[in-house]
Amino acid sequence: MKIALIVNTSKEKAISCAYNIATLLQKQGAELIALKEHQIFDADLESAQNYSSLFEKCDLAVTVGGDGTIIHSAKYAAKADKPMIGVNVGRLGFAAEVEPDNIEDLNRLLIGDYSVQKRMLLDVTVRDKDGREKTYLAVNEANIARGQLSRMIDISVSLDNSPISSYHADGLLFSTPTGSTAYALSAGGPVIYPEMKCILLTPVCPHSLISRSVVFGSNAVLTARIKLNDSIPAVLSIDGERNISITPDDFITIKKSDKSLKLITLYDRNFYQLLNEKLKERKS
Repeated sequence: MKIALIVNTSKEKAISCAYNIATLLQKQGAELIALKEHQIFDADLESAQNYSSLFEKCDLAVTVGGDGTIIHSAKYAAKADKPMIGVNVGRLGFAAEVEPDNIEDLNRLLIGDYSVQKRMLLDVTVRDKDGREKTYLAVNEANIARGQLSRMIDISVSLDNSPISSYHADGLLFSTPTGSTAYALSAGGPVIYPEMKCILLTPVCPHSLISRSVVFGSNAVLTARIKLNDSIPAVLSIDGERNISITPDDFITIKKSDKSLKLITLYDRNFYQLLNEKLKERKS
């Protein structure tokens, strides 16, 4: 079995943990592959030039970091249809399965002693006035806001080409069930079981007492357009990683992606119990 090892090299704890994981899995006969820039510890790993190549060559992937490391890797994993599992050395690690003290459990990967959850993703397409389109894959959410400045923005939303609502708010989030425990939760949205198939719309600081989160079915096709009364730009942010400038002439379409994220699970845990534990950690 060939396992990709993806490391958040900005965290010293992640580097040492990744070395321990590499040593552990190699002793069990696993072949390991990593990005060239991630091989900063003394381990004999095959090298890949980029994420796409990494996921083409591996059977599954292990990330060592926080949820950000998982989110960044997830897009490549989904495109290559490869499963992945996260080892949490971040603060909360909602999407991570294993803690550093339990890395011995990763040996179960080599004998197939695990389950796979399929998580829904979003296709977010921006079409400009000339009909040119660009589609982005979102693991957690797509956020429409006013860039660096905290200013209100007007956003109209249509469902299957029929207008349904307008929002005057700091922003508007379109989230996956996985993303319901991310930015949307901080914005007052509901917690959604991660294996459900739906799209969550959550206004951020809306200028209305009746603006609340709305849950749409997995077949919904949502379209958003913005209205600007000044020259301050608006931005579409995908998972907080990629920012795309948008104008009132652009149509932003959000729908369920044909691709899905395969997350490996080793433990039979109650999601809501785990959620409560994570939220308690946030308070501390």
